[in-house]
Amino acid sequence: MENTRRHFLLASAAATQTWAGANDRVRLAIIGVGSRGTAHIKEILPGPNVEIAALVEVDGARAEAASQLVFQRTGKRPLIHSDMRRVFDDKSIDAVTIATTNHWHALSAIWAMQAGKDVYVEKPVSHNVFEATQLVAAARKYKRIAAGGTQRRWYGRFRKAIELVHGGLIGDIYQGNFFFPGNRDSIGFKPVKEPPSNLNWDLWVGPAQMQPYHENLVHYNWHWFWDFGNGELGNNGIHLIDVLRWGMKQTLPVSVRSTGGRFGYKDQGETPNTQNLTWTFADGSSMVGQLRGLYTPEPMSWDFFGSKGHMHIMADGKFQVTLGRNKKPEPEVTDIPPNLDHFAGFAEGVRTRNQKLVHSEIEQTAISTQLCHLGNISHRLGRELRFDPATMWFQGDREANEMLTRRYRAPYTVPDQV
Repeated sequence: MENTRRHFLLASAAATQTWAGANDRVRLAIIGVGSRGTAHIKEILPGPNVEIAALVEVDGARAEAASQLVFQRTGKRPLIHSDMRRVFDDKSIDAVTIATTNHWHALSAIWAMQAGKDVYVEKPVSHNVFEATQLVAAARKYKRIAAGGTQRRWYGRFRKAIELVHGGLIGDIYQGNFFFPGNRDSIGFKPVKEPPSNLNWDLWVGPAQMQPYHENLVHYNWHWFWDFGNGELGNNGIHLIDVLRWGMKQTLPVSVRSTGGRFGYKDQGETPNTQNLTWTFADGSSMVGQLRGLYTPEPMSWDFFGSKGHMHIMADGKFQVTLGRNKKPEPEVTDIPPNLDHFAGFAEGVRTRNQKLVHSEIEQTAISTQLCHLGNISHRLGRELRFDPATMWFQGDREANEMLTRRYRAPYTVPDQV
């Protein structure tokens, strides 16, 4: 009954809240202050009229380090919480940025939006397909400014490249390819042991089923365990998927096929270190991706193939266009727009209530996230899957449909009705 009452009060507050920031200042809480959360702090603090008022972290040692960083840059110490729900109860907090483990992303954001907070969510914005759908539904229901962490939509070179693709420079796009080199070593095997005293293990596990602690979970290698992460496809592949999908103006596919495995070593990790994927869309066009976790000198890249030519985009965003039967690329494009500041854009969106200032709007990042999940389901089942974007179900495949969501551990449950 108390949980129901609290949800009603939060939902009512969210429905009526309008911008009321003192002196136009946006008061932020950073949820999760590991490497990405620390990067958030460093990128946010140079911004005008933005205050990091609170930090949320289940590891006390990391919380103290992040608090010290904020103090060094501002002369003020933020509040520290181990439980994010304390931040959601704080009406003085306008917005949150979320840089937790993947399996906390969607629930953190949904709870925040139900409490009237705007959200910036690191990629992938969910742990499974269902969560991404609920995340977007919450943003729309509570009319929140919501952004995802696929930052290349803010980079000038990528914006220019996609502008040219959309302008028809290389014709109708029939295929997009990406390559990502991970170059990762074995994580070995870590024994089960008691969690360290500075870590709230119950909160860290959160929506997943409770399980023993070992050091390959905290703090980075959780990426390679299905209960908490989404492998390299969800970790870095989403950035590459998002650029291709952006350029191709595609949403969800009608089929997906993934092959690969964890090659080169035996360790505790569960996700593939090598993955080859094909997503096919209703119009017959396709996206083809390759993630290689073992060693290669080949750099990260994207390729668009069109009826009039080809565009190759390099890791730094520089691109080359080759038209028709020409063997030499066209002259380099020089009118490149400047990079945009994604956190400044988010803060300005919070102030003005203008979602258009957020270039990585949550729905777009959610769709790119869902492509990752569909690819991983195909990999785990070892077969090509047919998907219906209209119903958000696999066709005639109960086993695959069960993997669109997960079994949650109360009270850390993504609701069926947001």
